Amino acid sequence: MSIQHPQINLSRRSLFKFGAGAIGTGVLTAGLGSNLLAAEKKPVDEDITPDKALQELLDGNERFVKAKRRNPHQTHSRLVEVAKGQKPFASILSCADSRVPSEIIFDQGLGDLFVCRVAGNIATVEEIGSLEFGSLVLGSKVIMVVGHERCGAVQAAIKGAQVPGQIGSLLEAIKPSVESSKGESGDKLENACKANVLAQVKKLKSSTVLSDLISAEKLKIVGAYYDLDTGKISIVD
Repeated sequence: MSIQHPQINLSRRSLFKFGAGAIGTGVLTAGLGSNLLAAEKKPVDEDITPDKALQELLDGNERFVKAKRRNPHQTHSRLVEVAKGQKPFASILSCADSRVPSEIIFDQGLGDLFVCRVAGNIATVEEIGSLEFGSLVLGSKVIMVVGHERCGAVQAAIKGAQVPGQIGSLLEAIKPSVESSKGESGDKLENACKANVLAQVKKLKSSTVLSDLISAEKLKIVGAYYDLDTGKISIVD
């Protein structure tokens, strides 16, 4: 039995559109010009203020802790909706730890969060650039830096562990927070984790793109600490 494959007919106009789209994607990847940024901007719900966005995160986490998750925006219709464009209300810079999945602990769904994850939740140049994009272009109203209990990267920095490959670059970025938290009362690791969160918040706020958005009251940047045992998020300040 022979199988008839549908013929694919591309007009010159279709090919032109396809080529233009491919070129546009390449330009966006290579470098974001001001004109391209303007073209890529998606409409944002103006009713969502930075304070409301932060509260939505905290409310979602409370539902998670109380085992009352709503699992919003996880339907097929939502998948189809956000395939056309995204406008996340919040951005998360969190540790890559497998026990801290942002969409789950904040009870959010497809298209809600713009998430950057890296061991030690450090604000590298690449992470900062990504978060600038998430706020300036996509319209995220809050950036939350999430550190967590018993972070292995921070623990390794405290111990001065000798590590192979590029792992050492992560520890070097965390070491200043370890030093700044020395002498504080309480748990040494927890203190260092929270100091590291605040250091990354400070680094993000030094971005001219993000600081301008903060000055215009279009963005809020906060630090948070996640309790692995309870699932609770607490604000660090």
